[in-house]
Amino acid sequence: MKIRDIIEGKKEWRAHVARVKALPQDYQIVYKEIQKYLFKVGPVELTDGTGLLSGIVDLFEEGAALGKGVLEVTGRDVAAFCDDLIKDSKTYADIYQESAGQEVYKAMKKVTDKEK
Repeated sequence: MKIRDIIEGKKEWRAHVARVKALPQDYQIVYKEIQKYLFKVGPVELTDGTGLLSGIVDLFEEGAALGKGVLEVTGRDVAAFCDDLIKDSKTYADIYQESAGQEVYKAMKKVTDKEK
């Protein structure tokens, strides 16, 4: 990664944070919880800029402009809202499950090969 890429990434993130801070308070609270949730659940594309998070801010800006409360936009179950957003995304949990399955297969194969 070049220094220019790092600087551009920081500029993009700062602009994103400024958009979040411009949202009404209830939207900011829910956004921060969504962000924490997504960082824990770990969709892989979160490391590729602010794409998904910017999309959420876009949605929140539209909802706020229409005078809707944040839970009218997300629904009462914010975790389900997040899960729906990333349902087709690969997560770090998926990667870990795949690697765990491969490791079990290798270990079992090693044992069965020794028994022959």
